Amino acid sequence: MIKEEEVYKIGRLGKAHGVKGEVSFQFDDDIFDRVDADYLVLDIDGILVPFFMEEYRFRNDTVCLVKFCDVDTQQRAQELTGCDVYFPRALAEEAEEQPSLASLVGFSIIDASNGKAVGRIAAIDDSTVNLLFELEDGTLIPANDELIEAIDMQQQQITMNIPIGLLNI
Repeated sequence: MIKEEEVYKIGRLGKAHGVKGEVSFQFDDDIFDRVDADYLVLDIDGILVPFFMEEYRFRNDTVCLVKFCDVDTQQRAQELTGCDVYFPRALAEEAEEQPSLASLVGFSIIDASNGKAVGRIAAIDDSTVNLLFELEDGTLIPANDELIEAIDMQQQQITMNIPIGLLNI
């Protein structure tokens, strides 16, 4: 059984496309294309289920059409509409590159000055020029490279030099 902490959300499935089982996939992170992955994980009624990909093709920078194995009809593809799509953290960690922002959701923020946990990242706010980590309690912390001291992928922790007074706002 796949556990929620073993994956991170990269997008959502949209409408069926055509009659042969293709479905549109709106993604926030193209890690599935950059890393050799045979499958994506879909949230089917609260259960994380791996779906193997036969093929996919990009429509633009944020949408692709995916054909999953054993999804051969428009009706079957329609059943997947609206499912959240996740990617395995283990496969993402094998990639020798900077972790994607989406993969950091769920990580704990540790204050470098005292070693204490500040909170867990609930979302990444990229609606402005300055990226922000949005914590579960609603606190916003700048996701600035200069503030990040270390990222521990195994422990799912980010150690940051948090500016004095930022947490008191």
